[in-house]
Amino acid sequence: MATKVCLLLCIAMLLSLVVQGQHKSSPAPIAQPGNPLAPTPQPIKFPMYGATPGSLQPQECSGACSGRCSATAYKKPCLFFCQKCCAKCLCVPPGTYGNKQFCPCYNNWKTKRGGPKCP
Repeated sequence: MATKVCLLLCIAMLLSLVVQGQHKSSPAPIAQPGNPLAPTPQPIKFPMYGATPGSLQPQECSGACSGRCSATAYKKPCLFFCQKCCAKCLCVPPGTYGNKQFCPCYNNWKTKRGGPKCP
């Protein structure tokens, strides 16, 4: 019985310390032009560069395709068709597989049999 009471007292003390710590903390500084303590806004980064139609330059296709084909066992044909598709569409989907919805041209180019042309 004494252990339960001691345990409950310890939990109550911890909770009171947490609540007191929350009241003592100061709010984050408000971003104002003259306030040096305010966090500066970070520039927007575009992680989808190269994955949207026309966003690559032809000379950038090699690097984008080497990333796209990095996980395949069939590197040579993957690189060949990826570079062919990139030259036409000027985009390569992100990742090593799938994500073709980001590059409709890459996704919609089909072989004579109707299969996907681009890896």
